Amino acid sequence: MTLLSVAQMNSQNEIDDNFRMIESLIQQSKAQHAELIVFPENFVCFAAGKQHETAAQFEHIQQRLEQLAHQYHIWIIAGTLPCPFRPDGSIIQDGRVRTVSLCISPEGTQARYDKIHLFDVQVGDAVGGYQESKFFEPGDQPVVAKTPFGNIGMMVCYDLRFPELALTLRAQGARILTAPAAFTYTTGQMHWQLLLQARAMDTQCDVLGAAQQGWHGEKRQTWGHTGATNSRGQLLQMIQDEGAGLITIEFDAKEQDQIRASMPLMQHRRLISF
Repeated sequence: MTLLSVAQMNSQNEIDDNFRMIESLIQQSKAQHAELIVFPENFVCFAAGKQHETAAQFEHIQQRLEQLAHQYHIWIIAGTLPCPFRPDGSIIQDGRVRTVSLCISPEGTQARYDKIHLFDVQVGDAVGGYQESKFFEPGDQPVVAKTPFGNIGMMVCYDLRFPELALTLRAQGARILTAPAAFTYTTGQMHWQLLLQARAMDTQCDVLGAAQQGWHGEKRQTWGHTGATNSRGQLLQMIQDEGAGLITIEFDAKEQDQIRASMPLMQHRRLISF
């Protein structure tokens, strides 16, 4: 049995201030004997219009996170970071960047996932509309990171609305799905918990949803409610408080095997075309 932590943050635009909170949450996680901590989307810097400035520091930020993983001997799902280059090293030429989630072990970075689904929607909050594709280039490859305690299918925020991605990750061997997020207050209130449970139910994976919570500047408000579900789709824990926080859950691979064996969804699945 393995203990896994999921963080909630209220990240702002000062990277060093956010790093102090990141280290504090890691310390809390280690005090609870967790082997992994998942951070939210935009956890190192949450500031409109600063993605290029932050992306220019991608490798330096990555090194700082690797040092923390090594120092505290913990695996980190590094929420998301803006990155100016693709996985093959090629620079994005049209002025956009990519939203990247890293899986970092105590020995260094083990996997990189580039967010596939971009949030181009009208919400009706103080911001009104979001057009991530204007500033971000989408990724195109699902990623499963191998860890000693189970394969991790890496997702980000809006990806949760697309069950076919989660099912692909399960088919590629995922036991745990990570979902760093910064859901708007409006959409989070309606759908956040439902989506965590639905993707767990679809895939029979544990789902770890790390959320931003509160105000970021004058207009952007995120829902929070960092949560975790088991492989049956049952909600295990959810943060109801404002601001930074942490939950830690037990992941039991043997129990998951029993759940999957008793209801073998992947073997029963039929692809139907109309």
